[in-house]
Amino acid sequence: MSEKEKMLNGELYDANYNEDLMKERIIAKDKCFEHNNLKPSLIEERQKIIKELFGSIKGNFLIEQPFVCDYGYNIKIGERFYANHNLIILDANKVEFGDNVFIGPNCGFYTSGHPLDSERRNKGLEFAKPIKVGSNVWFGGNVIVLPGVKIGDNVVIGAGSVVTKDIPSNTIAVGSPCKVIREI
Repeated sequence: MSEKEKMLNGELYDANYNEDLMKERIIAKDKCFEHNNLKPSLIEERQKIIKELFGSIKGNFLIEQPFVCDYGYNIKIGERFYANHNLIILDANKVEFGDNVFIGPNCGFYTSGHPLDSERRNKGLEFAKPIKVGSNVWFGGNVIVLPGVKIGDNVVIGAGSVVTKDIPSNTIAVGSPCKVIREI
């Protein structure tokens, strides 16, 4: 099994010393660099780069600069997607967003994690678990979503939250670690 197949299967894989994965990350980072260095008024040109980069785009979207991702092809966005400045998506595995998702500034979606034991971690091994976000979700600023998290529909995640576990639909959740505080 290739390192990429292991990565997409959520198994431990070598991300740091695998030539194929390194090349794919460079391609994505070059596209992010192009996007981030265009004049903000060149919205169509910026969107064209994102369309080339992402795996799937359902409809209208806007991603403010700067934006960074690892591969791009693992990212899927729905209709009316908006991300404010400094979005980071570490997409070693799938990151899927439903329709009407709004992301505040300085947010991160991290599919990648590392072994707790230093021997395997020091070998450059890591794992990646998918992140799935439903429709009608709003993330306040400075939210971090960790590997393997699923967030339902009609959810508000409060600013500064660190989402470590699944969040059910129709709720408001806040904190570090993020917890549901009430239903909507």
